[in-house]
Amino acid sequence: MSSNRKIDLALEAKELAEGSARQTTRLSGVRAEEDTVFGLPLTRVDILDQRGEQALGKPRGTYLTMELPELPQEREEILRAARGVAAMLETLPCLPQTGLVLVVGLGNRQVTPDAVGPKTADALLVTRHLIQNLPDQFAGLRPVAALAPGVTGATGMESGELLAALVKRLNPVCLIAVDALAARRQERVCRTIQVADTGIVPGSGVGNARMALDQKTLGVPVIAVGVPTVVDAATLCLDLLEESGEKSFDPAIFRQEGAEWFVTPRTIDSQVHTLSRILGLGISTALHVDFSVEDVEKWTS
Repeated sequence: MSSNRKIDLALEAKELAEGSARQTTRLSGVRAEEDTVFGLPLTRVDILDQRGEQALGKPRGTYLTMELPELPQEREEILRAARGVAAMLETLPCLPQTGLVLVVGLGNRQVTPDAVGPKTADALLVTRHLIQNLPDQFAGLRPVAALAPGVTGATGMESGELLAALVKRLNPVCLIAVDALAARRQERVCRTIQVADTGIVPGSGVGNARMALDQKTLGVPVIAVGVPTVVDAATLCLDLLEESGEKSFDPAIFRQEGAEWFVTPRTIDSQVHTLSRILGLGISTALHVDFSVEDVEKWTS
């Protein structure tokens, strides 16, 4: 797979690898299936072994990608997308039905394309404090805690350092990390939601990789939930040039020092707001197994 492109979505990594290998079926060590969830397109990519890891440049595990034909605006469409998020999470065996879950909203709240994680944390149904303070009244709820740890430049601490200490203190059965991603195709920006059981490396999508958050580093299963909010400009240019048949360019010109550019939609503010609401509703519905998405909506409104 070309090292000139930055790709966070496993679906896009598979597309690029198949194209470069002139394949139309499957890659060695990779299994892919297409389906729908609540009427929305769903692609499952399983990286099975080291061959698959090398082909896609990602750790082995399961990657579920739901695509939104357009950003939902009406309440029913938002709830449908949230049900899809919940269904993807419920598919993963590493998410137990009981026990404390810690949800982490990664990113910088002050930078709109990077704020989907913190804003999702704001939209969650958190219950750990209710169960601790009023155990009789809220005994039927699952304990859920949330944190938006901020960025190293503001706190002086890696998110991984903070979370390692918090996991040791709270002893959750699972951690869900929500972060903004970078897409290869502009049509997938703010239209794609990826769920993976492999953990996450914060900042990797914009070339600012930090400490990995996964079971090896934190000691608990880590589910990554991501939404691409930007396109790497170099990746976009490379794809457009190749599609036009232009071959006489040097890809290295897009990777010169100081030439890191990212493109984001003009209406990113409203799109991040809507996507964060979808993720908050969907994650909460998956965690509170006795609640419908409508129930979660009432509790969080």
